[in-house]
Amino acid sequence: MHTIKNITKQKLRTILSQRFKEEKKLSDIPNPALLHDASSAAKKIAEAIRANKKITLVGDYDVDGVSSTAIMVDFFRQIPYPLEAIIPNRFTDGYGVSPSVLQRVDADLVITVDNGIAANAAASICQERGIDLIITDHHTPSKNLPKALYIVDPKLEDCDYPFKEICGAQVAWLLLGLLKKELGLSINMKQFLDILAIAIIADIMPLININRTLVKEGLKLIETSSRPASIIIRDFLNKAKISSEDIAFQIAPRINSAGRLEDASIALDFYTAQDTNTAFKQFELLGQLNTLRKETEAQTTQEATNAVDENALITVVAGEGWHEGVVGIVASRLVDTFAKPAIVLSIENGVAKGSARSIGEVSIFQLIQSCEHLLSKFGGHTMAAGLGLLEENIPAFITAINASAKAINPQDFIPKESVLGILDTGDIDLALLDLLGEFEPYGEANNRPSFLLKEAEVVSIKLMGTDKSHSRIEVRQHPHQRKTVELIAFRTVYEMPANRKITASYKITKNEFNGRITPQLLVDKIY
Repeated sequence: MHTIKNITKQKLRTILSQRFKEEKKLSDIPNPALLHDASSAAKKIAEAIRANKKITLVGDYDVDGVSSTAIMVDFFRQIPYPLEAIIPNRFTDGYGVSPSVLQRVDADLVITVDNGIAANAAASICQERGIDLIITDHHTPSKNLPKALYIVDPKLEDCDYPFKEICGAQVAWLLLGLLKKELGLSINMKQFLDILAIAIIADIMPLININRTLVKEGLKLIETSSRPASIIIRDFLNKAKISSEDIAFQIAPRINSAGRLEDASIALDFYTAQDTNTAFKQFELLGQLNTLRKETEAQTTQEATNAVDENALITVVAGEGWHEGVVGIVASRLVDTFAKPAIVLSIENGVAKGSARSIGEVSIFQLIQSCEHLLSKFGGHTMAAGLGLLEENIPAFITAINASAKAINPQDFIPKESVLGILDTGDIDLALLDLLGEFEPYGEANNRPSFLLKEAEVVSIKLMGTDKSHSRIEVRQHPHQRKTVELIAFRTVYEMPANRKITASYKITKNEFNGRITPQLLVDKIY
């Protein structure tokens, strides 16, 4: 670890101010017509509506996909116009607009949200059946684009939209903005920002530029919106001010758990519920699924950890019967533990499906692409991807991907260590919370600042949580101080070190309890 200097509140303000050149307003969002094909797609959808044609929407089962679908469903409900919305089932349909999903579709026009950029087979079927296909997606396209009527994706080479790092729900929302104009409707597009903010946060989009503005406004909307889903979310969080981390750690995993373990329609019904009673019931279901997801994930993580080859540059583990819905989270856990990219595969009937997560500057998408000849399918981003292959090809894949990884600069594998400095614990007060609050929302590309506690004295340790799996560590920074601070280490059973000293990095968040606000120190890493 490089030498870390002491940091004052003033210095901290300077560092955080440098992250944003300027604050954008909603009016600074680039014109959606700059998205390649978007204007033509909006005209086509408007024509289909005027001609009373049958329109089917195909979404995706993660938070971004369900959010995109929910925004579309809500918009069409307000036209009003009947829209059939299908979210594929991870287990029976696989990902996106697949040939198996199309067997259930009887429509004149199919629109995809958050998927479709790699749906070549489905596009051919649509062509054969005379179905118009409009793809809206934000994933990285490969060389062969599907033969669709229109493709709206900011990552297309000939797309002029100036800010590329937007999620599927944003692409869908921007397209609806054009459709609204096309149909001359008076629908207020700001009403969808609550759902949009959840999608941007959950899909780990960089919280800079317009994303930052949309998330800020969307979080405010969750606090006031009359949408039943937003009412349930704010009742559940029970906080005066909702942060991006509340969404990332408490809401997104619940919405995600439906598609991971059962069927994403449970989450869609939550988002689109028309009364709080229905929204509450669906949210309860999501809570139960999330608990089950945590149990499944803990068990799989244990098995996957035992299977890791620590000498490999890229961790690849595979297991028969591992739950397909949790392999992505397990991959993230392995990245945290072994500090290298990880791919976790679930095998069933000789077929492996899996998820990959990366670290540092390593593009896991490019690495997987270099082994394309061994795969049946793949897709994704720099930091996360999905893939499928035959079980018999796994050994060759492990060899090939590790061979490709040898060409990568070893520096790229270094995690972006973001410790800003050593903060005097005497400075951790409400004024510091206010200072940190000014630079929210935190997330990708605007990380909540991390600080270092060096050789602090451990006063006491208490285990907490129903299964006693979290630690509350009371520490004193300097020997003569009377004041102690508490560190909370989630998913860590910490035992008293022999020298009673701890060095750890931590983040500071706001703890609200019974109307009292106190700073809370959350451990990132114990060294």
